Amino acid sequence: MSGVLVARKPDGSSTILALQSRVEAGDLLATAQDTYARVKFIDGSEVTLRPNSQLRIDAFKFDKQTPNQDSALFSLIKGGLRTITGLLGKRNPNSYEMRTVTATIGIRGTNYGLLLCQADCGNIRDNEGKVPQDGLHLDVADGVINVVNGSGEVLLSQGRFGYVKGFTTPLTIVPASQGVTPNIPRFPSVQRSGIGEECAVK
Repeated sequence: MSGVLVARKPDGSSTILALQSRVEAGDLLATAQDTYARVKFIDGSEVTLRPNSQLRIDAFKFDKQTPNQDSALFSLIKGGLRTITGLLGKRNPNSYEMRTVTATIGIRGTNYGLLLCQADCGNIRDNEGKVPQDGLHLDVADGVINVVNGSGEVLLSQGRFGYVKGFTTPLTIVPASQGVTPNIPRFPSVQRSGIGEECAVK
């Protein structure tokens, strides 16, 4: 969408991506400063990365004919994102995981946002205008997510904001006035695409 997006391959090589580039399972996507990037997957799902973010596609497999083989595993290593569910997440939500250092996120047909602060969110403000605390900040625009870590599992529903300080601390529901909504462009209408195991960067 803007700026520089790099795909780091498992073999250590790196590629600067352009409009309509393709990425694969195993790639680590890294946005530069001032970069927003939208990744569209073949099941119709989308992820928009904010600046200075890193997302690894640990696994992604979708075939309309074999739903029992669905797999969508991601790791948010740094920064923030907003994502919207595609066909995979709707027909087989248990096959989806978004992992972070503080919690793993599951879905139930969802549009949600994450911001992982690790002493690097000084230029971001919450809805009260304050710098977010270190930890994982969550918001749900549609559907429900389940947040799992060493303290157990908590559901976060539409319109709610949450915060997880660390892997052994439970999700805290925070008021909207104190929530963090990553400043990410809205999703356009989702267009369904074909079958395969690669993802298109748009």
